Amino acid sequence: MMNLGKKVVYQIYPKSFYDSNNDGLGDIRGIIEKIDYLAKLNIDFIWFNPFFVSPQYDNGYDIADYRKIDPKFGTMEDFEELSAKLKEHNIGIMLDMVFNHCSTEHEWFKKALAGDPKYQAYFYLRDPKPDGSLPNNWQSKFGGPAWAKFGDTGKYYLHLYAPQQADLDWHNPDVRQEAFDIVNFWRSKGVSGFRFDVLNVIGKDTVLVDSTDPVEEKKLYTDTPVVQEYIKELNANSFGQDAESITVGEMSSTTIENSIKYSNPDEHELSMVFSFHHLKVDYDNGEKWSLVPFDFKKLKQIMFDWQSGMDKGNGWQALFWNNHDQPWALNRFGDPVHYREKSAEMLATTTHLLRGTPYIYMGEELGMVDPSYKSMDNYVDIEAINAYDELVKTHTPEEAFKIVHSKARDNSRTPMHWDDSEYAGFSQSKPWLIPTDQDEINAEKELASGEIFDYYQKLIKLRKSEDVISDGHFSPLLEDDDQVFAYLRTLNDEKLAVFNNFYGKETEIDVPADLQASGHVLISNYGRQLDSLPAKLTLKPYESLAFKF
Repeated sequence: MMNLGKKVVYQIYPKSFYDSNNDGLGDIRGIIEKIDYLAKLNIDFIWFNPFFVSPQYDNGYDIADYRKIDPKFGTMEDFEELSAKLKEHNIGIMLDMVFNHCSTEHEWFKKALAGDPKYQAYFYLRDPKPDGSLPNNWQSKFGGPAWAKFGDTGKYYLHLYAPQQADLDWHNPDVRQEAFDIVNFWRSKGVSGFRFDVLNVIGKDTVLVDSTDPVEEKKLYTDTPVVQEYIKELNANSFGQDAESITVGEMSSTTIENSIKYSNPDEHELSMVFSFHHLKVDYDNGEKWSLVPFDFKKLKQIMFDWQSGMDKGNGWQALFWNNHDQPWALNRFGDPVHYREKSAEMLATTTHLLRGTPYIYMGEELGMVDPSYKSMDNYVDIEAINAYDELVKTHTPEEAFKIVHSKARDNSRTPMHWDDSEYAGFSQSKPWLIPTDQDEINAEKELASGEIFDYYQKLIKLRKSEDVISDGHFSPLLEDDDQVFAYLRTLNDEKLAVFNNFYGKETEIDVPADLQASGHVLISNYGRQLDSLPAKLTLKPYESLAFKF
């Protein structure tokens, strides 16, 4: 059985990693060229965002062929070469499986439109209400109604996301069999890792009733009991047959209770879950497109609750700050101007020493930050453009841009910074998104004289060598402190106390009496050494200190 606590996953957004043929888009051959760089971190798996055939209405999450590489990214031969070369470095591949919906350009949807009843049963096709209105009042997560006309049939099809992403009806055993077959196709190619996109919304009812409010609406199709049954079935018929498989479910608006079930090994569902509650603490009353400081107390409470709850229930978490759908954590929770290195290292320490499996998003190990864009013309993401159009109805254009600039998904999708050249060494031609600030932040400079990459290497090494990190239990410390995120990891008679100052000002903490013991510093982003924890401990701006005793 794989020890998930000793594994570290690196996420690559292929479109933005490295462009080998100078067409402005990253590709698989580009990833092959950078394997030596990836191997330096000593990661175990790489999660690749989708590079399957797709019209790219939602950056590849609208899949038109689950078994083919999109020519924009390369060929199956390129993929097989990538897989073989990563294997030489003991790095596994985790592929993104998008099974809640498929592209309206997929042959299943085309056959359904052409009148084939077998494929019409793959989708949620519904008649309008007697008064001619939509089948129900659900809203798409990308804005507007969640229903679109199904050709000239008079019916509508459900799309919880973009209209080009038709929801698949998992009540149909043929749909579930397609999912098994796709996973098994990639297993036959040597893939042992799978990340399942928005997996907990596949359990919609057969009767799709109107909602009474947005909160209740989500509950109508999120985390319903049948999701657990579907995942068990998927597990038994595909990846569950591999002892060394690693799986993660992206769980929208989920709960600790459900996440324990999804990830407890006794349930035979998934290895771990992504949850996102901790990344909504800079939303004003739950509204993403707003500009407020992050709520530190709330962040602590959410992370403490999840760590404690998942530990008690033997669930397992994917630990992360960044991904392709989030602005950079450094801009949200750190200080990219005055303490870029220290706050990057502090954030990394906070997650890497928790109970779970850490995920590193490409560029995070360089301390990358949000691009210094000055205009909406720089953004391409449909979500950001739609949000700006809505915001200017109630804000000045300057305010609207400032809000979008703080929350856009494109922030983390800008090309990886390899060097300080015009296009950051990503490409020799103009990229699909323009990089900025590469003169200050780039891999060449970081590897030569930086400290963040080196610090990540140390954290990864500790996870693999220290059982108290990989296998230990979790308990919160200093819960009422309004500046320090502290916790204790324990395994048998080993203890690891971790202190993280989340602000750019020094602070003094009272160390609990039972922790005032002799031991040694396991890691510190200020290089501090102590042979015992004192009664009072002063932490420097954005200081992290992990003390083992």
